[in-house]
Amino acid sequence: MLFYENNFAIVTPMANEEKEFAEYTSALATELDKLQCGCVYMVIDSVTKDRTLDLARALSARDKRFITIWAPENRNIVDAYLRGYREALKNGHDIIIEMDAGLSHDPRAIPMFLRVLNEGNECAFGSRFINGGSIYKSNFKRTFLSKIGTIMSNVLLGSNMHDMTSGFQGFHASTVAEFTAYPLKSTAHFYQTELRYLLRKKRFAEIPIHYRAPSPSVSDNAIKNSLSTLWYYFKLRLAGKAALIE
Repeated sequence: MLFYENNFAIVTPMANEEKEFAEYTSALATELDKLQCGCVYMVIDSVTKDRTLDLARALSARDKRFITIWAPENRNIVDAYLRGYREALKNGHDIIIEMDAGLSHDPRAIPMFLRVLNEGNECAFGSRFINGGSIYKSNFKRTFLSKIGTIMSNVLLGSNMHDMTSGFQGFHASTVAEFTAYPLKSTAHFYQTELRYLLRKKRFAEIPIHYRAPSPSVSDNAIKNSLSTLWYYFKLRLAGKAALIE
């Protein structure tokens, strides 16, 4: 099948993932074995206080498909995502898929992202809120923020997606090159919403995903950054200057 032949990469920031590390990376390796291609960029920074870095380096030493990126200069989670994307771009991958560690996202969905990106789409966005998608092991606050964030973004920014806040997404390298060069406003979890807004005119498809939320907390600073970024783009839209990555 065509999508098995792609030179693709997974970008996965890791912070304090010692407990789930073996299960998560084993699940990724299983999918890479099935596809017979692909590699994983594990981005780790100084937020990590457990043995995640040591485990990642040991895995990289025995399986060259897993690449450890130590990035202590990162200031926030967005820096971690973008560092992984830039490394994957530098190494010439055709398709780059972003996913969270800790089994929040199911690696078994990776073939669906590759298929969609080989069917003429420039972007593939994971969605928990379409037929076949779900959220489980999540508290009310996390689910509420995800749903209300999607509604507010679509209403205020003029986007039209079922899920504007999921972090499971994939792109062709040309699209990654565009948004990594763009001056993103987000420093926290609104980053995924910002990307979907900026890329809303690209050819995209939403893919049903099953999301597990192991962490019940969303920091007040993350919420403040989300609201300020949303307000920034809403004001641009009101002024007739809606932002776009074409």
